[in-house]
Amino acid sequence: MTMAQTWKSDEGELIRVRTCGWSPPGDHPVGCGMFIYTDKDGKFVKVEGDPDHPISQGRLCPRCLAMKDFLESPDRIKYPMKRAKEDRGKDTWERITWDEALDILEAEVRKIWADYGPETIYLFQGTGREATLYAPPMAQACFKTPNCSFSMSGGSCYGPRTVVADFLLGAGYPELDYAAYFPDRYDDPRYEVPKYIILWGKSPLQSNPDGFYGHAIVDLMKRGSKLIVIDPRLTWLGSRAEYHLQLRPGTDAAIGLAMLNVVLGEDLYDHEFCENWVFGVDDLAERVADKTPEWAEEITWVPADVIRGAARAFATNAPSSIMWGLAIDTQQNGAQAGQSLLALAAICGYMDVPGGITLSLPSSFMGRWRFETAQFVEPETMAKRIDAKEDHPAYACGPFAHPDEVLTVMETEEPYAFHMAYFYATNPISPTVYAEPERWYNALMKMDFNAAQDCFMTPTIMGLCDLVLPVSGFAEHDGVVLPHFGRNTHFLGAMNAALDPGEARSDIEIDMLVGKRLNPEAWPWETAEEFFNAQIRTQYDWDFNDLRDMGVYQQNFEYRKYEKGLLRPDGEPGFNTPTGMIEVCSSIYDDFGEDELPYFMEPAMSPYSTPDLYEEYPLVLTTGGRDFVSFHSEHRQLPTLRNITPDPLVTINPKTAEKYGIKAGDFVCIENPLGKCVERARISNEVPERVIHATHGWWYPEEDGEFPNLFGTWKSNVNKLIPMYKVGKLGYGAPYKNVLAKIYKVDGYEAGNSDPAAYVAPASRGPESMTAGSPAALSYEAKHDGE
Repeated sequence: MTMAQTWKSDEGELIRVRTCGWSPPGDHPVGCGMFIYTDKDGKFVKVEGDPDHPISQGRLCPRCLAMKDFLESPDRIKYPMKRAKEDRGKDTWERITWDEALDILEAEVRKIWADYGPETIYLFQGTGREATLYAPPMAQACFKTPNCSFSMSGGSCYGPRTVVADFLLGAGYPELDYAAYFPDRYDDPRYEVPKYIILWGKSPLQSNPDGFYGHAIVDLMKRGSKLIVIDPRLTWLGSRAEYHLQLRPGTDAAIGLAMLNVVLGEDLYDHEFCENWVFGVDDLAERVADKTPEWAEEITWVPADVIRGAARAFATNAPSSIMWGLAIDTQQNGAQAGQSLLALAAICGYMDVPGGITLSLPSSFMGRWRFETAQFVEPETMAKRIDAKEDHPAYACGPFAHPDEVLTVMETEEPYAFHMAYFYATNPISPTVYAEPERWYNALMKMDFNAAQDCFMTPTIMGLCDLVLPVSGFAEHDGVVLPHFGRNTHFLGAMNAALDPGEARSDIEIDMLVGKRLNPEAWPWETAEEFFNAQIRTQYDWDFNDLRDMGVYQQNFEYRKYEKGLLRPDGEPGFNTPTGMIEVCSSIYDDFGEDELPYFMEPAMSPYSTPDLYEEYPLVLTTGGRDFVSFHSEHRQLPTLRNITPDPLVTINPKTAEKYGIKAGDFVCIENPLGKCVERARISNEVPERVIHATHGWWYPEEDGEFPNLFGTWKSNVNKLIPMYKVGKLGYGAPYKNVLAKIYKVDGYEAGNSDPAAYVAPASRGPESMTAGSPAALSYEAKHDGE
């Protein structure tokens, strides 16, 4: 698709640049279209939505509308800086030139290569940013290390879902069909509006996740789509749903099994599709035969009639669709929950049909490139990757180090010690995504050298780093928006620089600067434009300048690709799996020591697996719900956005709040055996009486940045209550959404503070996927013995 306007034009006294947003500052790759206006001196004036953008259609989120706050923030890192290692935690930063910064980084890396080996460098990758594309190449093609990952426990963001999809569908990320591939969108004659949309652990209006434009749900509701929402919280969309399954956090797999029981047991599934394209339906039917809604009600706290009604509505109203969210990833049993929901969509025949779930081959020009850079890691070095292959062979099939195992290696220095950490668009010691952050802090303080690239001074940089490089925002650099990171990409969008970045550079530009020092063979391009031209031309007969003129290029799309050989590299009909079919009974899980069929496993810390603990900590804590104005720990220093959400909030049911003498706005300490934090009370029927929800990502840029305060990062850090090592059997997933806690009123945020150096992990913690000998472990072993 092409747009009529040129990408840069004079508008009277102003200059207008058409661009697509990504990040930094943090956001998922929705690629919203906008116009950025500057005066003739290049100073920012305003931003407006682009009504001709086929997806966002002129609408912008608060983060884009607050662009002026970001661009003109006095807290931005504007030039390279260094300080002495012994000054970590002190505000003794010294401005240096880019050449000086690159000299330091090159010297430190080469010293570590010579003394210890490149595998002793670990790169922390952030979430959602362009860094998703450019961080692995920095590790592999610059530092020559195999040790790079998004270091959330269990890799619990997007990755688990894409891996499950690869294993069971042989396809890229399955996405709701919202006509995103078509220039005329919902009016395209090929398209059909979904009858029902299941929003499973997903809040798309706030999160706009991974390239999906959240407001599309509202668009489809206006066109007749009804909602089934599976969420412990009563969200805005949940309040408008036909069915709201308000489950106990961490019990999604039980919901999935019960819905499969209804659809299979009542013969509501698509026999023709299953006969031709689904493997293992009879085995699945046998597995779920006794997993009735009444069985699930006892586990999930969702009434059986609600489960049954939702399953029937979904199965008997074709076409319908499912969106699955981060909540599936952030639990030990998440792979099985994902398997059950994909099986539900498959047996109903909703895969790759109009108004169902779109599929594609999991590849694209930059998606391939970021993995191809692994060739620059020597084979003997690659063999030293910390991938947890002994415990989690399925995880070892992927390209990344296992974050939980990396932390253990940093602490024990076995099989070798790490000597350098590089933080790429991430803030691990803040309550972003890293469980047990005090442990990460203590492990990283041992490194010989730490460096980062970012837009703002964060607690991680102030507390741990010796060098920092400044990163430009998307309004200040050229780039390409790639929704779903190449795994189901409906369009490519051009990011066009509208403003002078000063000394800041984009992520890919920093990669090239560092790469030319350390491994020039991998970095033949002189500019970002050259790089994008080369990558785009591996797949298309046009280049980045053509994309600028187009604004947005919508990919070609066909339905029912499985009938035409378009989902397999060999061109044969079917799906890219060993059986050539969607595998609701996996043909490869047995190779990993995993059950080939979905099952429910009680969380390791829960009312039922740890009843004694539940007596002391009588509430189920779930975390991580998104809001409209922040992206994880970003945006806290931007006044326009901070004024909308000034404080971290723990949502408490009114009856629960009354029981504990808590009123709206009170400071509330949330505590469990791992730690404690403080947030302000938000009293709402949004959560049931036995559940509380705590926001994440909170630190206080307005506070003292020096150690020990580090911008107040330990005060409201809910991830201090989340255990590492409680990962699923495949190596994916961790209990960010389901642990136990207690609450009580306190006088202020200081009551949640902690000294990371004094942190001692509970004795029960270990590398097992659940607490050894716990009822959850015993229950699992009893149910799956011999399988």
